[in-house]
Amino acid sequence: MRIMGLDLGEKRIGVAVSDPMGWTAQGLEVIISKGSSMADIKRIKEVAREYEVGRVVVGLPKNMDGSPGLQAEKIKTFAGRLSEALGLPVELWDERLTTVAAEKLLIEADLSRARRRKVIDKMAAALILQGYLDYRGRKQ
Repeated sequence: MRIMGLDLGEKRIGVAVSDPMGWTAQGLEVIISKGSSMADIKRIKEVAREYEVGRVVVGLPKNMDGSPGLQAEKIKTFAGRLSEALGLPVELWDERLTTVAAEKLLIEADLSRARRRKVIDKMAAALILQGYLDYRGRKQ
């Protein structure tokens, strides 16, 4: 069963999927948000169907002290709607520093600023998902 990871932002949604065994995460695409959660959910649903996703992990913004970040309530609401629309479990996962880590990796890979801007969201989604997969692997 594949698992999908999402990094939700105001303007872009990073999408990643796991391999069928659920061991590794791969950045897939960046959805340009239409400003309507239903339009965004429609595209996520298409990707979930195409990759035969059985579970979704959504990055939850938290402050460094572990308290919910500014966007946390919006993310929780969106995750609930997404779960209903997909008929799949949607889990929230701490996304602290994933965008920072993604930026660092992309700089180390010597990508131009313009190229980094295009891929950072799907890289952050892959890091969120990989953290979840690693945790699951240790837990089992």
